[in-house]
Amino acid sequence: MGIMSYLRDRMGKILAFVIGLALLAFIGSEVVHSGSSFFRGDATTVAEVNGEKIDYKDFSQRIEASTDQFRQQYNQPLTPQVTDYIQNTTWNQLLTGILLKKEIDKLGLVVGEAETASMISGNNPDQQIQSQFTDETGKFDKGKLNQFLSYINSGKVPAAEFERWGNFVKNVIDSKRQQKYVALVSNGLYVNSLEAQDDYTDKNKLANFKYTVLDYASLPDSKIKLTDDDYSTYYNEHKGQFKNPEETRSFEFVSFNAAPSKQDSAAIKDQVEKLAASFKSAPNDSLFVQINAETKTPLVYAKKGQLDPTLDSTMFNAAKGTVYGPYLAGGKYKIAKLIDTKVGPDSVKARHILLNPATEGGMDKAVAKADSLKKLIQGGKSFDELAKTYSIDKNSAVKGGDLGTFGRGAMIPAFEDAAFDGKAGDLKVVKSQFGVHLLQIESQKGSSKVVKVAVIDKSLTPSSETQNAAYAKAQQFLATVNSDNFTAQAKKAGLAVKTSDDVTGVASSLAGLDNARPIVKWAFGADKGAIGDQVFAVGDQYVVTRLSNIKPQGVLPLDAIKKQIEPAVLLDVKGKQLAEKFQSALNGSTSIDQVAQKAGSKVTPVQNIVFANPVLPGSSAEYLLVGSIFGSQPNKLSAPIKGQSGVYVYTVESFVNPAPLTNTVREKQQLSQVLAQRTPGSLLDALKDKANVKDNRAKFL
Repeated sequence: MGIMSYLRDRMGKILAFVIGLALLAFIGSEVVHSGSSFFRGDATTVAEVNGEKIDYKDFSQRIEASTDQFRQQYNQPLTPQVTDYIQNTTWNQLLTGILLKKEIDKLGLVVGEAETASMISGNNPDQQIQSQFTDETGKFDKGKLNQFLSYINSGKVPAAEFERWGNFVKNVIDSKRQQKYVALVSNGLYVNSLEAQDDYTDKNKLANFKYTVLDYASLPDSKIKLTDDDYSTYYNEHKGQFKNPEETRSFEFVSFNAAPSKQDSAAIKDQVEKLAASFKSAPNDSLFVQINAETKTPLVYAKKGQLDPTLDSTMFNAAKGTVYGPYLAGGKYKIAKLIDTKVGPDSVKARHILLNPATEGGMDKAVAKADSLKKLIQGGKSFDELAKTYSIDKNSAVKGGDLGTFGRGAMIPAFEDAAFDGKAGDLKVVKSQFGVHLLQIESQKGSSKVVKVAVIDKSLTPSSETQNAAYAKAQQFLATVNSDNFTAQAKKAGLAVKTSDDVTGVASSLAGLDNARPIVKWAFGADKGAIGDQVFAVGDQYVVTRLSNIKPQGVLPLDAIKKQIEPAVLLDVKGKQLAEKFQSALNGSTSIDQVAQKAGSKVTPVQNIVFANPVLPGSSAEYLLVGSIFGSQPNKLSAPIKGQSGVYVYTVESFVNPAPLTNTVREKQQLSQVLAQRTPGSLLDALKDKANVKDNRAKFL
């Protein structure tokens, strides 16, 4: 029950903010994953950045903290995709901090004591601080911040929580230093009048022209036979595009389904049906749930819309004791029993005083003290003052024990039952896992029918017979394959060969394969063409793999990307053939109509195209074509231009110049804004390109 402790609540959210904070949000997303050989580094070094070693223990602690933050903030299951996201985000933040810190320290940028105090408690605190202390409307509440700071400075804060606050402040200061560094670079950039004039011209100068095009699609792919020379020519002309930032591996695989069979499903359904008969007559529904359910949830009242859709449409019109099911939901067979139904409030406004049995001498003494406080309040003592004095829940204590207004499902069951079952003005002593509460119901609003439903669930899992049969097939297939016959053997067995390309060394999940970490680790320790050394169990699949390709870090060799660039090479060869056709048509021609007639194409007129928006009407962007047009003279036939959709020949009819630009202020401002937005990413790219990063994460994760 998060609102039970202001400090826990604030520190939980602060930690979530700090850990999840991309030190500068617009920088963090730009970090590039640098990589190196799987086996480099020593036994505990997970990475090395410009000579600074990152120990695996430190990195794993950061990942654990990020994982805890995710659980607190989102309350969602840790899927392989989420695990990947957490690991990559943590790495990005760590790398960002190291790269920037070196430059910041070199320049001697600091945040002084007075500036720090102003950022925390001044009239306009840092945005990271403000976002943690807001009112019901989401606006910054200075009063809440001051209350929290008073508590922090009271000397009564546990050491661990005080340390977490210190770490939060340190992160705020580090973030401020980074902002100063980026601002220093950004403010050193300048847009001059010539750049403003060029930008104005690019956006406003108009071109009127005619073109004729031979589409790439006019040449069937089947008519093009690519040669090794075609590949090498294209590769050499575009070599700079093939730089691989980190080592990746590709593999192909076949999978054998071990999902529950119809017989497995029927057997589990039969188990649940037998439980349903016992559930109807069970004398203790809560105990029955705890013994028989896989998901042991407490029994609480729920209003319409809070149950599973299947139950929501059933239980609100059923009689007490009704057992519904079995029904299939979320991969489980379930049965549900209606325990109780009543009409109750929709929300409650309450306050409480929380006592800790451990410091009061036991549960009985804590209850006795709560009873004593109850009598004092009934005798006229201020609940507000007693809460501030005795409650260990500093979240509410600083506000006189106020918990605000909450609906059903916001509190733990024992506390919620007491708050919703009573009436305004009631004082109740309630025991929970947090301690002993003296609860006062201040008001209740609304009135709705609520139901208490108990649910028994059993997962739909495969039987050992189903698993053994699938595993035996996978083992049999593994025994028949080698690096040369994998595809042929799969085809012979009627199995589909799936691929997973360009997998990084830290991937946890792959397309079609969740929880695939063991396969990735194998792939990064195997040679090209190797068959998996075992049958891998991935979810409800048994998988046999073959490592099909390795792409090392750096400029990739032609062999590593030959398949990848085949479509581009095909267009390049088509472009050359179509350009030759146009070149023949150009010989002896004096107009674009003559060229089109000889080439068997048609002429298209185009009006009012600007350089800054090179899109042809009814077509796509054609950068090379439009760029060439704006560098041409009117009334001249162009040479063939290989564009995005085909090969073009054009002739410019006229250019229309815009009105002279007399004041460049607005254009300078616009360009400066664009430059400022790009600066953080470009800055980090420059630091990254200069950095020496050895990434050994694949070996540890």
